[in-house]
Amino acid sequence: MSYTGWILLTASLVGLSCGLIGCLLILRRMAMMADAISHTVLLGIVIAFLITRELSGVHMLIGATLAGLLTAVLVQWLHTTGVQQEASIGIVFTTLFAIGVVLIATKVGNAHLDVQHALMGEITFIPWETVELPIVGAVPQAVLMLSSVLVVVLVVLLALYKEWKITSFDPALAASLGLPVVLLHYLFMAMVSMTTVAAFDAVGAIMVVAMLITPAASAYLWTDRLAVMLALSGGIGVLSAFIGYYIAAWLDTSISGSMAFATGILFMISFIGSPKYGMASRWTKPPEPAEAPPRA
Repeated sequence: MSYTGWILLTASLVGLSCGLIGCLLILRRMAMMADAISHTVLLGIVIAFLITRELSGVHMLIGATLAGLLTAVLVQWLHTTGVQQEASIGIVFTTLFAIGVVLIATKVGNAHLDVQHALMGEITFIPWETVELPIVGAVPQAVLMLSSVLVVVLVVLLALYKEWKITSFDPALAASLGLPVVLLHYLFMAMVSMTTVAAFDAVGAIMVVAMLITPAASAYLWTDRLAVMLALSGGIGVLSAFIGYYIAAWLDTSISGSMAFATGILFMISFIGSPKYGMASRWTKPPEPAEAPPRA
């Protein structure tokens, strides 16, 4: 595959996996958790590096997943003590991210791990960091990791589809039916963390947040069915990757930033053009007939 092809495949895998996870985040009203986890996983990555002194491997995925779970646990704990949900997210997010930044500045040294890399990623380097696979040959490490995470996400979503649907729309009903709501919540947080760290090194935190939230928010405007929303969100994520890449090539600018910008363009198109919930539907909707005055 060509250099451009590997970059587009990597970004498409990010858009697809984040788009699927993002639907459940939107439906659970947890969009800000995507922003929090996409930053706090930096702490898990740094700690994993300090323990192993290696910048690649499954230990990075484990460390970031644990950091994401720690974020979810601390946010939930603060919320149960009376702190508002948004404030809980803000407190945990900024504190854990700041600890990660301090550790990078004081402990990491000259390793290829810095705040700029964490925020914007290095997608242009993806095709050069490869592993050899039987039959297939040389494959970028990021593509292998993202493909594996996508498979896991698809399996978990399909295996527990009814449970995700009930807990997302009506957690009280799910609890009354005996579903393990708390366990499913932390399993979902683990999936968010795993997806985030798989994309983190390639595209950076900014694009991860954009891909987790914006395609799902766009898909939400087009349909009321979860299955359709999942498919639309994944498709919008992939389309954003292609549009963003060619915008970056045209303007000679950041690829990840352009892909995040492309998600915003597609959201505005959805916000205006959606026939059911968009602005166009409000403009074309016939006015409601005025009520007849009451008779004496």
